[in-house]
Amino acid sequence: MSHRALILGAMATGVTDIDGLLEGDDVLATARAVAAFGAGVERLGPGRWRVEGHGGFRQPAGVIDCGNAGTGVRLLMGAAAGYPITVTFDGDASLRKRPMKRVTDPLADMGATFEWLGEDDRLPLRITGGSPLFERTFRLEVASAQVKSAMLLAGVNAQGGVQVIEPVRSRDHTELMLAAFGADIRIVDAGQIVETLSVDPATGQERRGTVVNAERTIWLERGKLTAASVSVPGDPSSAAFPLAAALIVPGSQVTVEGVMLNPLRTGLFETWREMGADLTISNRRAAGGEEVGDVTARHSTLKGVVVPEGRAASMIDEYPILAATAAFAEGETVMRGIGEMRVKESDRIALMAAGLRACGVEVQEEPEGFIVGGGPVRGGATVRTAHDHRIAMSHLVLGLAAGEPVTVDEPAMIATSFPGFVELMCGLGADIAAST
Repeated sequence: MSHRALILGAMATGVTDIDGLLEGDDVLATARAVAAFGAGVERLGPGRWRVEGHGGFRQPAGVIDCGNAGTGVRLLMGAAAGYPITVTFDGDASLRKRPMKRVTDPLADMGATFEWLGEDDRLPLRITGGSPLFERTFRLEVASAQVKSAMLLAGVNAQGGVQVIEPVRSRDHTELMLAAFGADIRIVDAGQIVETLSVDPATGQERRGTVVNAERTIWLERGKLTAASVSVPGDPSSAAFPLAAALIVPGSQVTVEGVMLNPLRTGLFETWREMGADLTISNRRAAGGEEVGDVTARHSTLKGVVVPEGRAASMIDEYPILAATAAFAEGETVMRGIGEMRVKESDRIALMAAGLRACGVEVQEEPEGFIVGGGPVRGGATVRTAHDHRIAMSHLVLGLAAGEPVTVDEPAMIATSFPGFVELMCGLGADIAAST
């Protein structure tokens, strides 16, 4: 939501005030990017930012370096595709390994042009926007909020707009925020009854009826965006780490306040409850167009479960910490249908499997998932993280309840999504320190 607030604020006309912005390295890279595209960007205080948009992106003076931000670069490419500018996008070594054609192919179909400056399907690349883009209909082959969001952001400047069909529903932050910025957007969920209108070829008469919509469909019309105020709730992906620590460390109880409870983001909480977690939610309320609440986790006796594959889209970033908690459960936890984890900041399936095995946990790795066997966790390993912040945080949490300390090799990368993680966890009683 922080990425989206910055980008939409820059695309809109007027001043967008943002409260609760996540000030991790990834989001700060997006803030620098929208400033390079001509928006006025000002930090007013912790989490409080102001973006002055001028109705669109302008030609930047240099390369847009997105650092490690996969969400940032893919959404920025979608937005930039609709303006008459030429932009070079790049990132760090980790981001340069992530596939980009899942976004560039549909954007090219809309009229943007791309030039690969290095390896095909990888950054760096140069994009020249179409102005306006062509109207298109896309059916997503995988549940990806990043791909969907890129199409919708491009659709703001497409003739006739854009239509996106989702066989499996992914997180809907972009749709909700586009509406808040005044976009003409319509959504019909799967199973919803819609009216139909057709013409009888024999008589020429109109025929009206109804049909049950088979797949979630989003229509976005071309139009102008107007500045809005955005309140960013607490990120469930970040809240997962202190909550997980409470579940596995005996005698613990932790409450994280103001956590987003959008049902497309709470798959981990559902899974933990199925595992027997003592997890409660109180003080439900609305903030920034989303439902939020205070989530409390208490030390629990967990049992292994089979995670429904259809739940993957609502918790794809949380599987590493789920795997860490599953290591302390009784029995096996089966996680399948998550091949998308292999093309995140790292191959998260392979890295989690290797790290857990090094700590004495039984793991069966599969092409599209893995199975984690629970039991006493020995720990005592140094885990390779491959610059991946979630791999690092997941193993540090694992180490809090393991028999011996667990070390991660690149803790600095944690700041990409969770600045202050170590200080926060130590404030809760964790013993996390730099190794000598």
